[in-house]
Amino acid sequence: MAPGFWSFLGSVYDMDTLDTRFTTPSTVAYRGKAAAAADKKDDQRSTAAQAQPSKWGTLEFYLYYLVVIVAIPAMLWYPYTVSRPSDPRYHKYEHLLDDGWIPGRKIDISDSQYHTTRVNLKYMAALILVHPLLRKLYNRICGTQETPQRPGVQPSPESAEVRMRDRVRFDFGFALVFLVILHGFSAAKVLLILTLNYKIATQLPKRMVPPATWVFNIVILLSNELCNGYKYRNIALLLSNTLGGDVASGSPALVQLGEWMDSHGGLISRWEILFNLTILRLISYNLDYYWSLDRRSSSPVEKKQLDPASLSERDRIYNPAPAGDYNFVSYVAYTIYAPLYLAGPIMTFNDYISQQRYRSATIETPRTVRYAIRFVVVVLTLEVLLHFNYVSAISKSNPDWRSYTPPQLSLLSLFNLFVVWLKLLLPWRFFRLWSLVDGIDPPENMVRCISNNYSTLSFWRGWHRSYYRWLLRYIYIPLGGSSFSTVRDAVRSIVTYLVVFTFVALWHDIKLNMVIWSWLIVAFFLPEIAAGLLFPKRNWTLQPTTYRMLCCVGGVANMFMMIAANLVGFAVGPDGLKSIIEGIFKDASGLTFLALSSAATFVGIQVMFEIRESEKKRGINLKC
Repeated sequence: MAPGFWSFLGSVYDMDTLDTRFTTPSTVAYRGKAAAAADKKDDQRSTAAQAQPSKWGTLEFYLYYLVVIVAIPAMLWYPYTVSRPSDPRYHKYEHLLDDGWIPGRKIDISDSQYHTTRVNLKYMAALILVHPLLRKLYNRICGTQETPQRPGVQPSPESAEVRMRDRVRFDFGFALVFLVILHGFSAAKVLLILTLNYKIATQLPKRMVPPATWVFNIVILLSNELCNGYKYRNIALLLSNTLGGDVASGSPALVQLGEWMDSHGGLISRWEILFNLTILRLISYNLDYYWSLDRRSSSPVEKKQLDPASLSERDRIYNPAPAGDYNFVSYVAYTIYAPLYLAGPIMTFNDYISQQRYRSATIETPRTVRYAIRFVVVVLTLEVLLHFNYVSAISKSNPDWRSYTPPQLSLLSLFNLFVVWLKLLLPWRFFRLWSLVDGIDPPENMVRCISNNYSTLSFWRGWHRSYYRWLLRYIYIPLGGSSFSTVRDAVRSIVTYLVVFTFVALWHDIKLNMVIWSWLIVAFFLPEIAAGLLFPKRNWTLQPTTYRMLCCVGGVANMFMMIAANLVGFAVGPDGLKSIIEGIFKDASGLTFLALSSAATFVGIQVMFEIRESEKKRGINLKC
């Protein structure tokens, strides 16, 4: 193939394509491709100085390549062997499979979340085209044409204000229509919750805003689930009982009206399932507004003499918006911003308003096109995987896990996590792509492939990254962060972690599995933190290879712990994990597999180390 093709393919998988936040420090404003390339040279020199000499061409790594060549096909082969029609257990889950588009293979779309995404993908794709066109039509009808931001041209404050006003008004109007289409009559419930939360921020005494915000939103989070979305029929029955009627039958007309309204619940009648993300935006608005009250006397942008059209990401997030922007229209436009409403990524209110006023320089058409290509590749990857690996259908067929060999059971479980990762990656990438096309640049949620993680702490930074950043800003930092310098600080830090991850568990789902998963994550943080304190890198500067090997051994333990925690939370649950462990330790074959898989994992982590060293040579340090 032509060199140009390989160059383009390399640019598609460049970190800068995924998100410029990975290649530009959060305290530095991105100033366009050419300027960024010039700025990056200085950053590359300082970061590259920290990198170790390349090991890709050493004898050690040639041995690792041999292991990789054998291990990866084996990993693919074992799940495939139990996904063939010739497998004696195939008939138990065959009914869960659909006809595939690869000749001779069925496809496993038994996972309800991916099935919904797959069915609606064509409609979602149409939205990417229709939504920006409707915005342009709105601007034309209103007679205010948005002036595109051009490199080197400073937008006037007046044009920026017009841009923000028009975009927010359109987002507000589109949000109302979007809610009705999605949730039908339940849109009124969403708007009622939004209104109550807005009243908390703007009408309560200042000191009451943070506690009231947290109490209200946690109560809503729990009650949405426990009350099954507040069915209108149930409300009608409750009203009938209050008015003195029979609670069992209620007022026939009122109950029938409630049932009719419930039957017109839009495209997504169970609105409460997707409302968890909106909860995060409600909290973000209230706390951003609360913090802005202390900074009303002077504008931080003016005080620091910053260019409002070229703010760094940190400045966009931490500098409050002008007081007039904290109004109900902007609030609804932000919380129900269509491209990010259903699945995120999550961005703060301050960042949203800043980008509405000044288009981010990070949004460049060639980069957006490359990002779209990456999205298509993810879709094809998951589709091909589900044609040859029926792990979801097997899990749903009440299998006898004891009938599987340790390699089959372990790799089926691992591929279950791969499917979970890919099915979450799809909507996150799609909705971020829609947002980029619309002119808003939210954070990328997935930094690395699930197979490219060896640290529990780093994995948490890179998995659902926008949520991680939200937790830092609104929970972790206000609680004091973490420090293990003294016993008291260590205890406080552990409590902070438990509070953060208990919230994470309840936010995901009110299930025991998720609470166990969250506490396991905290438990698995502690050995890594302890190892970092006992074996600080500065003590091993004269023995870098020994230190790398020690870190790799710790990484192997970390990976097995992370796989176990995520299997409990997102796949097989505690009972399934117990079956896997029993299957591995019941005989010599299981122990042999454990030893071989540990050795293969060791090699994989060495490759991960070298990938990160190569990134440092290019001036990239993701810290995950």
